[in-house]
Amino acid sequence: MSNQSILVVDDEAKMRRLLEIMLTQMGHIVHQAENGQAALDFLSDHTVDLVITDLRMPELDGIGLLRMLREQQNEVPVIVVTAYGTVESAVEAMKYGASDYIIRPFELDAVEAAVQRALKLSKIQRENRFLRQSVEAGWGEFIGASPKMQQIYTLIQQVAPTRTSVLIQGETGTGKELVARAIHRASPRADALFVSINCAAIPADILESELFGYSKGAFTGANKERVGKFELAEGGTIFLDEITEMDFNIQAKLLRVLQERTLERLGSNRQISVDIRVIAASNRSPKQAIVEQKLREDLYYRLNVFTIELPALRERQEDIVSLATHFLKKHASEFGFPFNGMTPDVEDYLMSYAWPGNVRELENMMERAIVISGGKEITLEHLPRDLDFCPVAPASLPIETPVAVATGNHQAEPFRSLNEQVEELEKELIIEALNQTDDNKSKAAVLLKISERSLWYKLKKYQLGSMS
Repeated sequence: MSNQSILVVDDEAKMRRLLEIMLTQMGHIVHQAENGQAALDFLSDHTVDLVITDLRMPELDGIGLLRMLREQQNEVPVIVVTAYGTVESAVEAMKYGASDYIIRPFELDAVEAAVQRALKLSKIQRENRFLRQSVEAGWGEFIGASPKMQQIYTLIQQVAPTRTSVLIQGETGTGKELVARAIHRASPRADALFVSINCAAIPADILESELFGYSKGAFTGANKERVGKFELAEGGTIFLDEITEMDFNIQAKLLRVLQERTLERLGSNRQISVDIRVIAASNRSPKQAIVEQKLREDLYYRLNVFTIELPALRERQEDIVSLATHFLKKHASEFGFPFNGMTPDVEDYLMSYAWPGNVRELENMMERAIVISGGKEITLEHLPRDLDFCPVAPASLPIETPVAVATGNHQAEPFRSLNEQVEELEKELIIEALNQTDDNKSKAAVLLKISERSLWYKLKKYQLGSMS
C-alpha cells in the first residue's frame, strides 16, 4: 500500500528524519511533528492514514496523544515506537488503542511490516465508517427466469471476472444498481467496497468534491481534508448512476481519472493513484445525450466498453407474478403479517398493466397492498384506485354487446352497473374461447391472454360448470 499519508511524531529530529527516509522509500508521503501537541494541531487540519509516535516526548507524550485522539473519536491507526526495556509502556499504549509497536533500534523490514499491518487496518476502518454512514437498501437476489433476464445473467457472468468498464442502460426502476452490485459481487474485487453515487441527485459544485475529495482551504467551509468516493473505492468498484446528468466539466476530470488512473483532490496538486472499476448507468440514450450535449462523446466511448441493456418490466411479463409474490412475502415478513398470496384477478391485472415505473413501481404497489390488506389475500380492492382494472377483450374474439336504449314508446331495459356489464362480457368471452378451442382450457387461456389458473377461477366464479 504505497502513496499513503503518514505522520511521524518524535522530539528527536534525527529519528524523524530516519523514519521519513524509510517511509519515503516505501512510497509513502511523510509529515512530521515534534511532540504530541504539535501532532494534534496538525491533525485538526489534516487527515492521515497512519501515525507513528514515540512514547516519551515533552509537552504531550505518546500515551497522551493516543488518549486525546480517541477522545476526539479519531480512529486513525497509531504505531508506537519504544526502546528495549520499555516494552511495558508499549503494552500500555495498546490498551489505549495503539494498533502496533516497533522497538528501536529498528530495521527497515520490521518497520515495513508494522506499517503494512496498520495501513490495512486503516483501510478497514475507513470502509466501516462508510458502511455505517451508508443507508443501502437491501437488494436481495434477482427474480426472473424469462429469456431476457437469462441473457442479462449471462452478460454479468461474462464481464464480472474482468476489470472492464461497464455501461448499464435501462428505464428508471429496472434495476441498474442491482446489476452493478451483482457484477461487483461476482468479481475479484468483491472483498473491497462497492461505492454508489447518484450524479443526478447532487449539485455540480458538491459532486466534484464528493467524487475526488478536497484539501483544506479548497473552498469556503473546507476546514479539513476529505477523502473522495474514488479513493474510498480503492481496490473495489464505483457505480456512477445517471452519468448523463453529470456536469460537463466534471466529465472531463472523470475522463482523465479513467485514462491515467490518478486523481487530484480539489485544491491540491498531489497525484493519487487509484485502482478501481467503474460501472456507469443511464436511463436515457447515451447517444441522444451526446447530441444534446449532456454527455461527452470521448467519455461515452471510454465507458461504453461493455454494455448491458435492461428490459422494461412490461417486456418480461413472465416474471411479473414471481416478482410480485417475492415482494409480498418480503413486506409481509417485515410487517409481521401472514402471507396469503393474491387472487387470479390480481395476477391478470399485474400482467396487463404497462408498469411505467418498472420493478420499483411493482414493489411499491405490493408494499401498499400488504399494508391495506393486513396480511389477507390480495384482491383488486387492495390495488390503487387510480389504476382502474378493466378486462380488455382480445382482438381475436370480437363480440358485440347490445346496448339497451329507450326509443319511442318502448321502455328502456334497466341500466346495469359497470361491473355487471363487465362480468357479462367476460363470461361471453370465456364461452366463445372455449367453443373456439373445443373446450381445451389451456388453449382457451392462451387465447384470452390469461393464466390457466385464472381461467379455472373464473369458470368457478361464473358457475360455468358445463364448461369445466
